[in-house]
Amino acid sequence: MAAPAVQAARASKKESLEERDVAGAGSLEEDNDYWKKAARRKGHRKRAAREESNGKRRGSEERPPKDEQRDREASIRGLGDSRFLKDEESTNLIAQVADYYSARTNNTSEQREASPIIRLKKLNNWIKSVLIQLYARRGDSVLDLACGKGGDLIKWDKAMIGYYVGIDIAAGSVEDCRKRYNGDADRNQRSNKNSFPARLFVGDCFDLKVPLDKVLERDAPFDICSCQFAMHYSWSNEARARRALASISALLRPGGTFIGTMPDANVIIKKLRKAEGLKFGNRVYSIHFDEEFADKKFKSSSPFGIKYNFHLEDAVDCPEWIVAFSAFKKTAEEYGLDLVLVKNFHKFVYDFMKKPEFVELMRRLGALGDGSSDEINISPDEWEVAYLYLAFVLRKRGQPDRARAKKRVGRGHYDIAKEDIMVIRSED
Repeated sequence: MAAPAVQAARASKKESLEERDVAGAGSLEEDNDYWKKAARRKGHRKRAAREESNGKRRGSEERPPKDEQRDREASIRGLGDSRFLKDEESTNLIAQVADYYSARTNNTSEQREASPIIRLKKLNNWIKSVLIQLYARRGDSVLDLACGKGGDLIKWDKAMIGYYVGIDIAAGSVEDCRKRYNGDADRNQRSNKNSFPARLFVGDCFDLKVPLDKVLERDAPFDICSCQFAMHYSWSNEARARRALASISALLRPGGTFIGTMPDANVIIKKLRKAEGLKFGNRVYSIHFDEEFADKKFKSSSPFGIKYNFHLEDAVDCPEWIVAFSAFKKTAEEYGLDLVLVKNFHKFVYDFMKKPEFVELMRRLGALGDGSSDEINISPDEWEVAYLYLAFVLRKRGQPDRARAKKRVGRGHYDIAKEDIMVIRSED
């Protein structure tokens, strides 16, 4: 079937979720906002009445910021609050995710081109390339969380970065990343090595026995952190989500940038509510929620641990978790990370295909039609999958200190041996 054109992306602008700006970047379910705000107002009135009856000035019993910060730091480690305790089910599911990705083989170029979602993969690569071109600078130090098989290494090389650290939970993927970095992944890939030194780690970057910022203390600070199609794996419980954002903030320099892509919760919940049952999808993907969500209602006050099963042909077949963007934004702000950009993939395409340099980039990646066509070479089924995702950019508060970057020169390797890969343990 003919591929949707850029005009299709323009038409998608009418979708209610696509006009979000930083101030109104989606919530898990908009119809819950009214009740949440009403409950908050009611709570304020009750608290005011209590304080008045006790003869106390409202707000006099608020704890000082230092205590709040201490509690927040404790919450990262899951101490003293049952909300942050690890759960066995979540741990087992994350192990299942790791096993799935470790078992995936590193396909040849011919096999990749034969994938039923090859055009979606090219579109995803274009979106990641645009993010890197927009926010990476020459000489930057990069932290790549959930680096996988190193599919973005060539993008970072073209950005002329100065240093790279990659970490992934799947040992098999990190080994493939090592081979790709060394230039010997397969005979059809680029054979020359990358121009920047690197270090590779195997471990669950969202759940380490030692906090990630301690593990990478000698590598920090980083100018840019990237987490592509993986941040939702930290949302299985509040402890993991907070630990992830706290570590990212601690590892970024002031003014540093966090770029990423993840499922768009608003779109997924919207599609679930339109579906007859708890499963929906098309010929290349399916999403299935458990019976506990049969009423298709989700509490805004409990945005963590909302699991669904996701299948995408030739790519994914494992549990994932809803990330309510309003909760993501709010939690990130607690750790000094402010929102710069959030766009559903359809809106991302519509906006950045207005720029000639990015049209040409999409053409080079093979994501456009033949000749001078500006039509995106993607099937309707794959285009629907793209609608399930969003891109985001966060920036750490503070003034940049570029002088600190010089201290990283000379670290890492230009040729990574198997024994150079460091394995770090998750929490017991």
